[in-house]
Amino acid sequence: MRLRANQNKLKIEHSIIDGLRPVLERLLLHEEIRSVIPGVIRPVRGARGAVKVRITVPVQNGWKAIALAAGARQELFISTALAQERVEHLIEEALKA
Repeated sequence: MRLRANQNKLKIEHSIIDGLRPVLERLLLHEEIRSVIPGVIRPVRGARGAVKVRITVPVQNGWKAIALAAGARQELFISTALAQERVEHLIEEALKA
């Protein structure tokens, strides 16, 4: 499957859950974030209301996160050298804007 790029930082292999794309685009405004790759979307109960994103585990080139919204969860792979606390702070800022 060929990757399509937005701003050369948002790699899109799958669709993106409702309301998440603007959050990711705001997150990518920070130079420290090299790229974000959204993963597979799966349905879940209790994922209603505003978009929520939380960091789960470190990966080889950054962090894995889970986004919850619209009755679904989506994995996000965030490529960065930043510490977990800094990435969480940047995500909070992107969610508030």
